[in-house]
Amino acid sequence: MLDRLKNIFAPDDAGAPKREHDFEDRDLAAAALMVEAARLDDRFDAEERERIRSLLRERFHMSDGDADALLAEAERESDRSVEWQGFTRQIKDGFDYAQRIALIEMLWEVAYADGELHDYEASLLRRVTGLLYVSDRDSGEARKRVLDRLGLS
Repeated sequence: MLDRLKNIFAPDDAGAPKREHDFEDRDLAAAALMVEAARLDDRFDAEERERIRSLLRERFHMSDGDADALLAEAERESDRSVEWQGFTRQIKDGFDYAQRIALIEMLWEVAYADGELHDYEASLLRRVTGLLYVSDRDSGEARKRVLDRLGLS
């Protein structure tokens, strides 16, 4: 019991398991945020998982193995996290504005991976857009690009 209390009040990295890979904190935060977006409708299916894996490979220029490892680590991080605001702080501090817009576009793509946008997903995107200091206009344009690319417009 005492050990559990110590872990609660210890610095964030004190009780955290050692990472298997050495990914940038910002990349892990971005992947974890995509996992959070995918899980909001209480389904994290193979299509959404593959969409995230594909985005990691294409946008972060990763090999299949690295994308799989980052996705697995992001899922573990998402399971451990009680709030996603820490993820957005890592991203805001680690990505420039254009990279943050690109991430918003990736999040829209994950949200639409199953062909429809759920209310919780839309809410997350609105909140994350603000926390990343991305304008509503740029987020809307990113959404339109995704809809066009997926043939959902």
